[in-house]
Amino acid sequence: MNKKMELDIINLHCAGIDVGSRSHFVTIGQDLSDVKEFGVYAQDLQDICNWLLENGINSVAMESTGSYWQNLYAELAKNGFEIILANGKFTKNAKGKKTDVKDARWIQKLHALGLLSSSFLPDETTEILRTYCRQRTNWLQLAAEASNKMQKYLKLLNMRLDVVVKNVCGLTGLKIIEDICKGNLDPNSLAKHRHYNCQKSEEEIAKALKGNNRQDFLFGLKQEFESYQFYQKKIADCDKQIDRFLNKHINLDPI
Repeated sequence: MNKKMELDIINLHCAGIDVGSRSHFVTIGQDLSDVKEFGVYAQDLQDICNWLLENGINSVAMESTGSYWQNLYAELAKNGFEIILANGKFTKNAKGKKTDVKDARWIQKLHALGLLSSSFLPDETTEILRTYCRQRTNWLQLAAEASNKMQKYLKLLNMRLDVVVKNVCGLTGLKIIEDICKGNLDPNSLAKHRHYNCQKSEEEIAKALKGNNRQDFLFGLKQEFESYQFYQKKIADCDKQIDRFLNKHINLDPI
């Protein structure tokens, strides 16, 4: 026996948007005539809002695709629309040829039936802090890459700094690397940068720093050291910005 399942329309006046990098496809219904393509410039985003308002739309659903949705979301919110920002895994279309028009209509259908839930969106203060922290994380990752490359060049130079210090980017390691990059290749002189907390003696450090002095490896080491210093400065800049932001927005008075 064949059975049919019917679903009630929950959001009668709703739209669906397929967000793209160069254009947005907006639909206010399931007919092809209900679908319209818009650009991504500021005026295009305002045109989307005007078109939706002209057609009596009060609720909009779209995917959280990359970062392309953010400016559109802000414009829709400014114009008073209820917005569902759905995770892409909940808006996957049925099998078949995928098109922007089909995706927009599918999102609109799911939203009309009340089958989409919105992703969590932080408030503006949290979002700004997250931006600063993510930028700091990017610099940390780049600094770690530069550190690994410095270790690689040191090994190619047969300067086994990694054997005699726990961290080549620690107090002893960085001073030695900086001196090497300035042209000092004398093991005994370099070993004098030993910090008093270092477990290895100056003699053992000097043994580890007797290298082959290949100019190409020295050049690579110097470049990576300069990159590492640059990333550290950027990390410090992020720390200052985060500190200023937190001091401004968080009540630091003792309870």
